Amino acid sequence: MKTPAPGRIHSIVLVLLSLAVLQTSKAQKVQNDIDIYSLTVDSKVSSRFAHTVITSRVVNKADAVREATFQMELPKKAFITNFSMVIDGVTYPGNIKEKAAAQEQYSAAVARGESAGLVRATGRKTEQFQVSVSVAPAAKVTFELVYEELLARHLGAYELLLKVRPQQLVKHLQMDIHIFEPQGISFLETESTFMTNKLAEALTTSQNKTKAHVRFKPTLSQQQKYPEKQDTVLDGSFIVRYDVDRPLSGGSIQIENGYFVHYFAPDSLSTIPKNVIFVIDKSGSMMGRKIKQTREALIKILDDLSPHDQFDLISFSSEATTWKPLLVPASTENVNEAKSYATGIQAQGGECLCSPAWWTLLGRPAGSPAEGVCPTGTNINDAMLMAVQLLEKANQEELLPEGSITLIILLTDGDPTVGETNPSNIQKNVRKAINGQHSLFCLGFGFDVSYAFLEKMALENGGLARRIYEDSDSALQLQDFYQEVANPLMTSVAFEYPSNAVESVTQDTFRVFFKGSELVVAGKLREQSPDVLLAQIRGQLHRENITFMMMSHVAEQEEMFRSPKYIFHSFMERLWAYLTIQQLLEQMVSALDAEKQALEARALSLSLSYSFVTPLTSMVITKPEGQEQSQVAEKPVEDGGCGSRVLTQFGHSVGDRTSRKPGGGLKLLNGTPLFGPPGPPAAASPFHRMTSRLVLPELMLPLAPASAPSPTSGPGGASHDTDFRIKANFTYPQNTPAVSAPVQAPSVILPLPGQSVDRLCVDLRRPQELVNLLSDPDQGVEVTGHFETAKARFSWIEVTFENPQVQIHASPEHVVMTRNRRNSAYKWKETLYSVMPGLKVTMDKEGLLLLSRPDRVTIGLLFWDGPGKGLRLLLQNTDRFSSHVSGTLGQFYQDVLWGPLDTADDSKRTLKVQGRDYSATRELKLDYQESPPGKEISCWTYRVQQQVVTIRNDWRIPGIPSEAEDKLEHPCKQELSY
Repeated sequence: MKTPAPGRIHSIVLVLLSLAVLQTSKAQKVQNDIDIYSLTVDSKVSSRFAHTVITSRVVNKADAVREATFQMELPKKAFITNFSMVIDGVTYPGNIKEKAAAQEQYSAAVARGESAGLVRATGRKTEQFQVSVSVAPAAKVTFELVYEELLARHLGAYELLLKVRPQQLVKHLQMDIHIFEPQGISFLETESTFMTNKLAEALTTSQNKTKAHVRFKPTLSQQQKYPEKQDTVLDGSFIVRYDVDRPLSGGSIQIENGYFVHYFAPDSLSTIPKNVIFVIDKSGSMMGRKIKQTREALIKILDDLSPHDQFDLISFSSEATTWKPLLVPASTENVNEAKSYATGIQAQGGECLCSPAWWTLLGRPAGSPAEGVCPTGTNINDAMLMAVQLLEKANQEELLPEGSITLIILLTDGDPTVGETNPSNIQKNVRKAINGQHSLFCLGFGFDVSYAFLEKMALENGGLARRIYEDSDSALQLQDFYQEVANPLMTSVAFEYPSNAVESVTQDTFRVFFKGSELVVAGKLREQSPDVLLAQIRGQLHRENITFMMMSHVAEQEEMFRSPKYIFHSFMERLWAYLTIQQLLEQMVSALDAEKQALEARALSLSLSYSFVTPLTSMVITKPEGQEQSQVAEKPVEDGGCGSRVLTQFGHSVGDRTSRKPGGGLKLLNGTPLFGPPGPPAAASPFHRMTSRLVLPELMLPLAPASAPSPTSGPGGASHDTDFRIKANFTYPQNTPAVSAPVQAPSVILPLPGQSVDRLCVDLRRPQELVNLLSDPDQGVEVTGHFETAKARFSWIEVTFENPQVQIHASPEHVVMTRNRRNSAYKWKETLYSVMPGLKVTMDKEGLLLLSRPDRVTIGLLFWDGPGKGLRLLLQNTDRFSSHVSGTLGQFYQDVLWGPLDTADDSKRTLKVQGRDYSATRELKLDYQESPPGKEISCWTYRVQQQVVTIRNDWRIPGIPSEAEDKLEHPCKQELSY
């Protein structure tokens, strides 16, 4: 290869995020010098084990040397297994070595001032791989990266994530996801944050009982954001979710090439009652949004407690206090009282002002008398011991129900600063107090907390740790975590196999199995193993022991995995190695020194044998002669606590507690950054408001002729988008070119099919805040809202579907979609395209959210920025409402007739609804389906008066109480005014 030409080298960046993300440098020219002419992503998921190959081909179209930088984000749980570059026909591979063996190369690179660390954490679930190479004029380079991961079941689904962000048009861009699940695929859905109607034509999904293939192959024109422009619309995430069929035994043993994997998830079992204690940090560092979100999440979690559960609350700063002296049943009365208590939890004091860094910042000399003296602190030790004492006291007094389980959930955002502050001593005290009797789950809020401290304490006591990221959805993160542990189904689970049949089995005992998750055991078959592999799974239910018996025919299983052409063969051995390494690394966290060395040695040996880049190994990237020769890719580890960085390379740590935040800013008590914004690594860029005009939905047009074609069926049975744009030859004669200040957008604009008047403006002026907007049991949909009378706007609107069981909660802040107890939050104007069986959910850059189902009414939600700003509701295909539709808006689709104009005043007329007369007035209103500030329209307006309606609650989504239900005094219904 030619050596770099003298002079400045311009940098063009090629980025692959998650499965594949491409991105050019901000300094790119109008005509890209480094052209990405091909990008392919091939992911083969064989029995939950994903093998992903990313191949990117670029060419240097400039007449000088350019630098191409390959970047890619992969899941934190994934292991890189191979990387190579092909330049001028020569392959430059990546070599995986023990970290110690790469130390010399690493140190030399650092001494030269070169960036040797090629992998870093970048998000909540991802870490970034990066390598750069100089490319001669007209030369081509092929990058190929391979990684593997075991997809974990989370709240009833497996998830594969792809992000696509080329920022240039790619001639050949193709993603293929092949899924093979011998148990059978129970459902499969896709979701995207960049998909448009045009791009959706490039997405195909095929599926049979055990196989699925998802392909995305857009043409250049489909990728274009604007005609005649080179900008690409591809910028966001692509997700595939699925689950598998489960027999009554709840499990499946699969065998391939001498190895087996045993999946176990019996979801049909009854939930075991739990005794749970919530331990909440209310020290000064929790002030502001963190404590507010904690209260919000805690109130939701309390709502989700079962009447068979018992619970208590502990809040702590310098001291710990309990809500009740003993655990209490989760009765309606006790839950409501606890919610009132939770509402009053306030952060106290200002411990962050007491650190030496602050005295230096404020010009106070080191060693000041006040240094380290805080009005309040964080006394984790006493709070944890108090929680254990509450459980022990309840046990001694025989207040814990027979067969129930006990959980402690700790939420804190900082290190211990009061009482016992030595992390090792706290871990020892908690371990001794719990004594294997309770499960501890630790939630670390933000990046000022010592995550390693919490993780070890949780793992030592049968639980796990989770970081809660400071963001607008922190409350949802807390709720989602609780949903994972809310429904214990089995305890003391043990897998047993004949000793003459298997060897080298991974972890085979588990303290608790929770609904929506999955237990996985893998192992190797002995050479002379029987023809049939038998297994027993023993465990405890609420009031009895249970044993599951399973068998699997070796020859049949081997043949089943041999026949599919597109699966990754010999995957099960790598699955076994992957799972073994992950479990060894987890065991190392809480192991003593002697045991830790043995665990590390075995994990290292497997990592090298199977070419996995793990925290114990490194990949050395080779390059052409004349370029930097020693770049090293390593597996990042989570933040080790105060005084260490988020990333650790070869054990070197740099920076103090404040510098651990990727935003780099010291934080004041009120959460305001002093030097820079705090946040997780690679926080999402700020949202920029779109200025283009909003597309007008067809619902605002006169009713189309009956002969007009209906929407066609799309993937998963969901309907394709209808053309929502206004026809060019149609304008309302009442429209005026300018907007006068007093004119406001109405609460709702309704299309009225089959009427001489095609639409009705409805204004809500009512003392009652909770509104049942519409309910149609035949359509399986209910829409409720919370109307703020003083501000004349909705604070939220909620749409609940019966089938599929999905709930959409829209507020001015964001949209939250809930399915299977799993919450997903989306910001307004963040493009979304989600297709699941029976429902399609889309949102465009204008912020129009559409919920469409085949042969059903289409519901739209919009956050209107114009005069009278707030949430707005849109309806389409309203002729599909059934005769049973009801509600404040639903009533207008039941026997509605317009009377003649008032002879004395033609701006008034009578509206007859179900035999009752109402007065409507012609008024100027703003059409909120236009971009702000909107356009004036002349609209017949009706102001809602009081009438009694009933909210249906017989098909609410299990485990997710609606906002409307929070107001109900009776569990079945409430009378509301409209």
